[in-house]
Amino acid sequence: MGDWWQRNIAEPGKLPLLLALVAFVLTFVITRVVTRLIRAGKGPFGNVRAGGVHIHHVVPGVVLTVVGGFGSVAGGGRGFGSATCAVVFGTGAGLVLDEFALILHLDDVYWTEAGRKSVEVVALTAALVGLVLAGFTPFGVDGLSQDELRDRANVITTVAADFVLALVALGKGKARLALFGVIVPLVALVGAVRLARPGSPWARRFYGRRPRARARAALRAYHHDRRWSGPRRAVQDWIGGRPDPAPRTLDHR
Repeated sequence: MGDWWQRNIAEPGKLPLLLALVAFVLTFVITRVVTRLIRAGKGPFGNVRAGGVHIHHVVPGVVLTVVGGFGSVAGGGRGFGSATCAVVFGTGAGLVLDEFALILHLDDVYWTEAGRKSVEVVALTAALVGLVLAGFTPFGVDGLSQDELRDRANVITTVAADFVLALVALGKGKARLALFGVIVPLVALVGAVRLARPGSPWARRFYGRRPRARARAALRAYHHDRRWSGPRRAVQDWIGGRPDPAPRTLDHR
C-alpha cells in the first residue's frame, strides 16, 4: 500500500488531483443531499433567489471552477496554493456537473427523466479520474517500458492505435466504452469489435445492406438495455433521487 501511494499519489502532480477528486465527489454528495431535502420540504435549506430569479448552483460552480483553474495555472502546480486551487476547482466542478443536464438542455430538468444525465456524467468523471490516480494514463502509454517510451515511434503507434479503437467504439454508439477506452485500451478494443448499436453512425454506414447484421444488432441492444436499464436506473435513483413522473398528456381526438 505504501509503495502504491508513493508511486501513484505522492509523485508530482497526483496529490492535487486526489484533492480535486475528493472535493468533487464530496461536493456532489452534499449537493444532492441538500437538494433532496429542499425537494422534500425538510431542513433549513431553500432555493436561492435574487430579484425573483432562481440562482442555480451551477452559477457559483462556474465561478469556483474558473478561480481554481486559473489559480492552479498561476501558482505553478506546487505547494499549499496548488492544493487549495485543486480543492476549489473540484468543488466548482462538482457543482457544475451536478447540473450538467440543465446546461445540456438549457432548461430546468433537474428532477426530470432528462436530469439523470447529470448523475451519469458525474459518475463517469469520477471513475475516469480515479483510473488516472490508480496509475493509468490516456491512450495506453502506461503499458510501455522506459526504453519504449524513449522511442517516439512506439509511443505514436500506441496512442494512434488506442485512439482509433476509441473512435470506432464511439462510432458504434458505445460512448461509455469509448471514454474508458481512452484510459484502458482493452475496453476500447471490446467496444470496437462488438456489434454497433442500431442508429449509430457505424450501423447506418455498414449495416445498410446487411439485414442479418441489423437484426442481430437490434436484438443484442434490446437484450442489453432490458438487462441493465433497471439496475442502472435504480442506482441513479439511489444516488441522485427519483425523477418526477412525466405529466400525462390527454388525447383530444
